Amino acid sequence: MNTHQLVLVTLVVEEVLEERVTQELMEMGASGFTVCDSRGRGSRGLRTGNIPGQGVRVEALVSPEVADVVFRHAESAWFPHYAVVAWRSAVEVVRGDKYVESRERE
Repeated sequence: MNTHQLVLVTLVVEEVLEERVTQELMEMGASGFTVCDSRGRGSRGLRTGNIPGQGVRVEALVSPEVADVVFRHAESAWFPHYAVVAWRSAVEVVRGDKYVESRERE
């Protein structure tokens, strides 16, 4: 089986940020993303699915270079102003080349 080493970037953000975060992810080099509703409790209090303002979980498979760009951007643009949690995981992906922008494949 042919797999590719990629990075799964996961961001849990306030719902109001969904459009901004997904647009900026694409501008930073992600070829796509997945968004799911989220709820939980953290340093900024309880987040539940039945209260307006719940969070969303945004995930994207990207190259390590794009993951670095995303994390630098998150640190400067989102963390100071919004409830955001971010992490990355090294993953092996079947058909991983479809998740990397063509300019990165060259």
